[in-house]
Amino acid sequence: MAVAGLTDPEAIVDEISALLPTPADEVDRIFAKDRDRIVAEIDALNATAETTGTEADRARYAQQLLLSRIFQTVMHIPDRPTAEGSSLLHEVTRRLERATIAAEDAYLEPGLLEEAPEAPKQFLSWLKGRIRSHRAFKHPYYTDFIKHEAQHEDLRTYVIQESLIDGRFDDLLAMMQVGTSGQSKMEIANNYWDEMGNGDPEAVHTHLFNKIYEIFDVRSEDLEAAMTTSDLLSGNLAVILCRYRHLYPEAVGFLGMTEWLAPDRFRNVVHAWERLGLPEVGITYHRLHITIDSQHAAGWFHNVVIPTADSPYMRRGIARGALWRANSSARHLDERLAQALNAERRVPVATG
Repeated sequence: MAVAGLTDPEAIVDEISALLPTPADEVDRIFAKDRDRIVAEIDALNATAETTGTEADRARYAQQLLLSRIFQTVMHIPDRPTAEGSSLLHEVTRRLERATIAAEDAYLEPGLLEEAPEAPKQFLSWLKGRIRSHRAFKHPYYTDFIKHEAQHEDLRTYVIQESLIDGRFDDLLAMMQVGTSGQSKMEIANNYWDEMGNGDPEAVHTHLFNKIYEIFDVRSEDLEAAMTTSDLLSGNLAVILCRYRHLYPEAVGFLGMTEWLAPDRFRNVVHAWERLGLPEVGITYHRLHITIDSQHAAGWFHNVVIPTADSPYMRRGIARGALWRANSSARHLDERLAQALNAERRVPVATG
């Protein structure tokens, strides 16, 4: 169902995207007279995304695609001035972010956040228990499909879809640590230094992740076109939480659960890699993170979650972020599994 005021989701995405390489002051000067129209169209886009049906699906994809493109202005060093800092772009961004947050909150079980124990250690036990019982914890996309059935092209798609978190985890850590202190800052710093290969440029984790691109001949122009709405959402949620200080507790929960879930998931990826006989250089990233993320998850829980969970505000935010990660991951993996199985049914499997 479309909402009045939204004529074409792709058109507003294209219009705002075209502004991104333009200097901020120039954007605000040229588009001053169009501010009300642009804001109204973004509001209509967000309103349509809250509905159901084909138009809602188009709106949600446009919403997350535009937000992802905007975030490129704060996640990459440009070679020329950009619209970063534009008042208009900020207004558009905040509207998209608020709509994204509201949609994710709608998936939270009513009253669940209020059930959390007050004592930090008991709170952590409660939170881990909630995630262990969540369908994202041992999702069949990993335990069944990736481990036993995925083929070369399936793993290529998997790598592309993971790039918005795995491919920039170091930057997410750098963003979220601003303003922290004590145990939390040291744990984040230790985590970041591991991401930096402990000073060895050849061991930097994003460098290792990019080696997988070489195996599958993934080029920069392949990335956005392969992203689904849920792919884009996963990356956008991570950026939203890590760039705002008032969402620091949500970032603690979100990234903590990302690291806790990774080792078990990556074991399945390694199994698939070995099953297919793919080049060893491409699986170094995943092998490394099976061990490192297990260590970091334990350190994160002890040195970041427990010291942070000392107030209702912090506990609520940590739980909210952790559940956002579990809920969005489950939806994401449901979609991936359905797409993978549909693709398998379309393509006959050759037999010997």
